[in-house]
Amino acid sequence: MTEHKIKNPIIPGFYPDPSICRVGEDYYLVCSSFELYPGIPVFHSKDLANWEQISYAMTMENGFHVTANMGTGGVMAPTIRYQDGVFYIVNCNFGDRGNFYVTATDPAGPWSEIHWITDIPDIDCSLFFDEDGSCYLVSPGNDSTEDNGRAFYLTPYDIKNGKACGERKKIWNSALRKAWAPEAPHIYHIGDYYYLLIAEGGTEHFHSVVIARSETVDGWYEGYRGNPIMTHRHLGLYYPIDNVGHADFVDTPDGNWYAVMLGSRILDGQHKNFGRETFLCPVIWERGWPVLSPGSGKMEFEYPADEKLPWTPCSAETERDDFDSDKLGLHLSFWGTPYQDFWKIQDSRLKLTCLKRPIALPLKGFDVAHPDQSRDHCVSFLGRRQRWESFDVSLKMEFAPEKQEAAGLIIMQAANHQFRLEKALENGKAVLRLVRLTTEQEGLPFLPGYKAQTTEAVLESHPVEEGPLVLKLEARRQDYRFFYGKDEASLTAFEVHGDGCEINPEEIGGMIGTMIGMYATANGEESKNEAAFDYFEVKPV
Repeated sequence: MTEHKIKNPIIPGFYPDPSICRVGEDYYLVCSSFELYPGIPVFHSKDLANWEQISYAMTMENGFHVTANMGTGGVMAPTIRYQDGVFYIVNCNFGDRGNFYVTATDPAGPWSEIHWITDIPDIDCSLFFDEDGSCYLVSPGNDSTEDNGRAFYLTPYDIKNGKACGERKKIWNSALRKAWAPEAPHIYHIGDYYYLLIAEGGTEHFHSVVIARSETVDGWYEGYRGNPIMTHRHLGLYYPIDNVGHADFVDTPDGNWYAVMLGSRILDGQHKNFGRETFLCPVIWERGWPVLSPGSGKMEFEYPADEKLPWTPCSAETERDDFDSDKLGLHLSFWGTPYQDFWKIQDSRLKLTCLKRPIALPLKGFDVAHPDQSRDHCVSFLGRRQRWESFDVSLKMEFAPEKQEAAGLIIMQAANHQFRLEKALENGKAVLRLVRLTTEQEGLPFLPGYKAQTTEAVLESHPVEEGPLVLKLEARRQDYRFFYGKDEASLTAFEVHGDGCEINPEEIGGMIGTMIGMYATANGEESKNEAAFDYFEVKPV
């Protein structure tokens, strides 16, 4: 008999901040999507090991707005819960009006229009439904009496009418004194206690999971003497799984417990190409407290699957898009809500218009209090997440550049870190050039005093003729080799290799992950010119 395994990350690639719930024998999980569109991917599983995306909770149809800025804004830290036949996702959109929730009777959609939460100012709000049907929002907020200026609050909430219906009450502070970034709270009623699960230490190397409990839902929660119940910060900077934290619990019908949380695989040093990914570990309860990953106390790459759950493999993710359908696959994402009419599928080809906005802009940070609400400043980009250490990317494109226009293949991280293999004009002649973009930063983009300096360099350039052009990237961990030619059988290699570490530097910290895609730009000019893509393929090797 084959022994099935849970293999981590259970959802590889840039799918951070997982939240999970069970309804009967089905498990549903959501993740942050930041500035990508559509927003908040929704996954389904029967066995906690095999996960298939079934929808997005946030689209233009229900009012989702997010602007392409630095990649690190938008929606983050969602919570999914179920009550009386309705699924709820509560979240904060830093690119719009803040806290909100959406609902659905079927997690595959459609999801409701946005219900804005206007009377609770805190971020990372999480829903809790007690056994009697009472609803609460738990959230981290400012508190000048605490050493770190933060505390956790509980607010009774009328979910049917979308408003607070009781006193906002402080219930805990943090496990460590002066803990950095206490956030991501979840409440559970298990046995005789209410448990408050949070993250602290910041979402990078010092991230952790900590817990407290109370005999009443709104009482003062007492922290566990064994905190943190999960962290990898003591394992060193180069342990292969880093950033572990931001957890959510779920039980099985037979009473077994598991925790999902984010973590980052590192590549060749402190480089987090994948961003923060979704991991899972078993949980047991001892003397009224949870033990995560019992026996080792750290997140492992593999666990035995739960034998009492029906092993249910999913279809493999699509590797090649031939654009034979006018509907895009769930694995494809835009950067920012695609308001401008810049993309279409026609004659089995994806066509991207050369919009005025460049693929990279000078970085100025972003104002959380006054987010960018523009609808006419889109990026002509479509891509997918890096999910494997080594992979091949190829596409076939037809594009006749004019003036400053460029189009082609891009692999990019947050905040102006890119390699672009693009067709453009130099001295009136069509060329294919390899461009590297890197950025040095000071401070955090959402705080005053942020500074950034971007450097762009053309590493190699070759003349090309008109007509179809195949572009290819072979990524072997951090070694990037680029190729081009008229067809896949006659490719020419660029002499210069790209170094993936340069576009995934330690300073990025894995907040988001590497995206691979197609793009077109007029680089500051008005244009109606289009780049046409016959196919786009990303496959592991």
